[in-house]
Amino acid sequence: MAKVLVIADIKRGEVKRSTAELLAKARSIGAETAAVAIGNNLEALIPSLVSGGSDSQYIADDPGLELFSAGPYATCVVDAASQFGADQIWFASTENSKAVAPKVAARLGVACATDITDVAYTGDNIEITRPAIANKVIQRVKINSEKLVAVVRAGAFKMTDESTAGSENVIRLSAPPTDLGAVVKELIADASGEIDLGDAAIVVSVGRGVKDQKGIDLVKGLADDLGAGFGTSRAMVDSGLMEHNKQVGQTGKIVAPKLYISVGISGAIQHLSGMTGSQVILAVNNDPEAPIFNVADYGIVGDLFEVVPILRQQIKSIQR
Repeated sequence: MAKVLVIADIKRGEVKRSTAELLAKARSIGAETAAVAIGNNLEALIPSLVSGGSDSQYIADDPGLELFSAGPYATCVVDAASQFGADQIWFASTENSKAVAPKVAARLGVACATDITDVAYTGDNIEITRPAIANKVIQRVKINSEKLVAVVRAGAFKMTDESTAGSENVIRLSAPPTDLGAVVKELIADASGEIDLGDAAIVVSVGRGVKDQKGIDLVKGLADDLGAGFGTSRAMVDSGLMEHNKQVGQTGKIVAPKLYISVGISGAIQHLSGMTGSQVILAVNNDPEAPIFNVADYGIVGDLFEVVPILRQQIKSIQR
């Protein structure tokens, strides 16, 4: 039986849903599962790791791990993987995981694959699926090592009705030595209080069609009505109207919400590569030939300055 170690995605003291999604996928391929949690004051998170589907829980709990640092975090993952005898090590796709995964693979001397959307065994070989060239092609790659470190694309693995809880078997990891090569002094987070795009069940994004700050504010009102994350296209970032941390796409964030609303975005391939994993896509654009309509489940052809107020009015009438 294969053994899959899932690195818990922890944010603001909570285990994110992506952790349970990875554990569910591991169980669906018949693997023995374990999760590793790294940070400080993690005791309250153990039940979430069990209910999420892990049969063993490796806990690296130390004040020195409160702030993320790739070196010590990689040391903890390697320790857990070695004790567990992991065949595969899976990370949810985050900025932190992309920094840690290559270090773990290098230390273990195994293959590393990023942005994967599926993984399977073909005989004794591990085979992964991943998009490439801005989603223009889908690669099926046979891994030429017996073990694999993988970063999984957001939303690629879904929870299923068969997803079941694991069993509690807590193993404490020793705190790693301080990384003298890079010392994290402070973590500065976005203080806007807005919903993180990676966590949002609904994402509303704006493109050049909104024209200016007045248009941005109009669509931001729609996002606020829905309790949605607020994103944008690269063109808006390049123009200086929106910040890079809001960018959705190949050079921004990959999102897979339940509902993605695109407003005034034409749909360049670079943007589509970041949001086509969404469960439902609604596009608003005044150009009926806009590429965004090729991937949208629902499309509204019209002036966004007329359409958005109507949408807001209808949403508010339903919410009453």
